[in-house]
Amino acid sequence: MKQDTVRSDHFRLSDQYQELKSSLHRYLIQLIEERDLDFDSWSAERVDRFVTDQVRRYVVDQRLPVNARETEWLARDARDELVGFGPLQELVDDDSVNDIVVNGPNRVFVERNGVLESVAIRFANDAHVLRVIQRILSPLGRRVDESTPMVDARLADGSRVNAIIPPIALDGPCLSIRKFRKHALTSEDLIQSGTVTRAVVDFLSERVRNRINTLILGGTGSGKTTFLNLLSQWIPEVERIVTVEDAAELRLEHPHVVRLETRPPNLEGSRAVTARDLVRNALRMRPDRIIVGEVRGDEVLDMLQAMNTGHDGSMTTIHANGIDDAIHRLEMLAGFAGYSGSEVTLRGQIVSGVELLIHVSRLPHGARKVMAVAEVEGLRDGEVQLRHLFRFDPAADTILDLREAS
Repeated sequence: MKQDTVRSDHFRLSDQYQELKSSLHRYLIQLIEERDLDFDSWSAERVDRFVTDQVRRYVVDQRLPVNARETEWLARDARDELVGFGPLQELVDDDSVNDIVVNGPNRVFVERNGVLESVAIRFANDAHVLRVIQRILSPLGRRVDESTPMVDARLADGSRVNAIIPPIALDGPCLSIRKFRKHALTSEDLIQSGTVTRAVVDFLSERVRNRINTLILGGTGSGKTTFLNLLSQWIPEVERIVTVEDAAELRLEHPHVVRLETRPPNLEGSRAVTARDLVRNALRMRPDRIIVGEVRGDEVLDMLQAMNTGHDGSMTTIHANGIDDAIHRLEMLAGFAGYSGSEVTLRGQIVSGVELLIHVSRLPHGARKVMAVAEVEGLRDGEVQLRHLFRFDPAADTILDLREAS
């Protein structure tokens, strides 16, 4: 069985198969144009029947040396080229895949369970990759070309897309898709996976209900957004939440949420709406809590202002490698935003605004863990004082409760 799979993968990766797919795609496009078919109005079942019938007829008419199984592959791939995302469609449909990464036409990787692995999928050439990228972006009203070689976008299901093409990308068009989980993870899911313990969940749920301002920190892909979604489940339903994101990924399990998303500049380089613009506007929308998907720029000052002016229980995430590093990064971002006050004054604002820090991380084998939970106690001699409440012990592979020890 394994040898059959290897042979199958080898055939699907071959130039012969790619050329056959391209010829078949051109044949179907010509057929559709000649018959003036409206695929958009067809059901998925009708599209499948049409493509399968035409592929079988094409194989017979052209006397192609392919067996029944290979004909099924051709029919599925042809359908995906016509109405889906080409070679990537099977990965988009696979719920076990969290991320899809395309490095040019011949190298495709996916992340499953936190581990990145190569898959037996390829494109015919750079133009094929570009065609799929344009297929993804077109319904979103976005485009990528030599004048705008980089683009960020969000699919209808919330999945985040980034594309970058030559001449910026030297090895061919590159595409990244961070898939949107269909069902938000619950606290029980994270406990069973070992991400958190019952003690951590009980502590955090109590803090969220008590409207503690929270900062979630970690590296890329560490699970910050997932954890922010988890915390939102404990916000009382009577409260009004306004969220601000660069790309809307949050799925808050709450009945009263206003979602705001930044807008990039248009082709003339104007009419952009930044995260700072949205945070400022959110302050005027009578929010009980403001949730910023990620603080990464000058919006940090407005977020700290919100946390210091009655919007208790607000939350955000930040890229940082540890609890102490998160404090330093807040200071650095404030400096980039034009803050001109003293260092001690800025730290006073941080201490008054941020009350709880949660560090999440992805370990080398792919598992995601809560590495540390700490609360801000205040300033002493101009330095931020932290009290560590929970800490992950890699030797014991468990999260230690430090509250009794301290």
